[in-house]
Amino acid sequence: MDIRNYTQSDEAQVVDLWNRSCVFDAIDVRKFRRQAILDENFDPSLSWVALDGETVVGFVFATKRKFPYLERGLEPERGWINVLFVDRTYWRQGIGGQLLERCETALRELGCKNITLGAYSPNYFFWGVDPGNYPQAVHFFEKHGYQPLEKHYSMEKDLHGYQIPENILERKASAEAKGFRFVGFDYSYTLELLEFLKVEFGGGWKRNALIAMQNNQAEDLIQLVLAPDGRICGFCMRAIDGNPMRFGPIGIAAAQRNEGLGTILLDVQCYEMCKKGVYHMYFVTTDDPGRRYYERQGLRVFREFVTYKKEIE
Repeated sequence: MDIRNYTQSDEAQVVDLWNRSCVFDAIDVRKFRRQAILDENFDPSLSWVALDGETVVGFVFATKRKFPYLERGLEPERGWINVLFVDRTYWRQGIGGQLLERCETALRELGCKNITLGAYSPNYFFWGVDPGNYPQAVHFFEKHGYQPLEKHYSMEKDLHGYQIPENILERKASAEAKGFRFVGFDYSYTLELLEFLKVEFGGGWKRNALIAMQNNQAEDLIQLVLAPDGRICGFCMRAIDGNPMRFGPIGIAAAQRNEGLGTILLDVQCYEMCKKGVYHMYFVTTDDPGRRYYERQGLRVFREFVTYKKEIE
């Protein structure tokens, strides 16, 4: 068994092994390149393959920021293990442990004091560990000292024949009587929206909207709420990763969060999706309070993740 750093010639075998190992998260070469190899922080010296002869039987890659990410900056004490997997026929031979040790040692030498599993923004593949689909991963990482933290939920809703519920239409009419308006984005809102998102929700939300604007897709993807004074007070978009079914983020300004506007906006966006022929909506992650809220809106959980972290000082 040999372990060496990843090279471009490993690409096809790594993607093939990924699809045989992470069976609930199949990818193609383009997705692998886009979210791993072409991420600005990808570093071949933090990526390894395990080889049996010329055959790739294990793979791991980790991340340490080289370029600052919005208001988070470089997060100098933080590292990520983006993905780790081993061919099932080679389990229990210590290969996964060796790959993990390489990552931890390299990240420690780069100044990291803690490691998060998955949840690397903006190009994460996994929002933690999925205990339902990969129970063996839970055992493996906990054995190596990783501690479980928050639980997160992926949720979905069918939109075939979707209609805004009557009670929501009544609430919308009531909000409009107070002067609120629900409108689709147009470019006259560009600078105001970008500033609103940065101030109310942070640079990540601003980045998502900015990319949609740059790609000339914002008018198709973004819905807004305007306050009685005409200023933006609510925002929702979809397709932040290019998938038209992906819903969110959605948020209302702190000053207007007791008006029930978020629930109305959610249904407005769902209806707009249905009108465009997008008959399914989902999002990747919310917490326990978010899960309870979205369940009241008719969504269901289809996947769970647990955040894991390890101190390596």
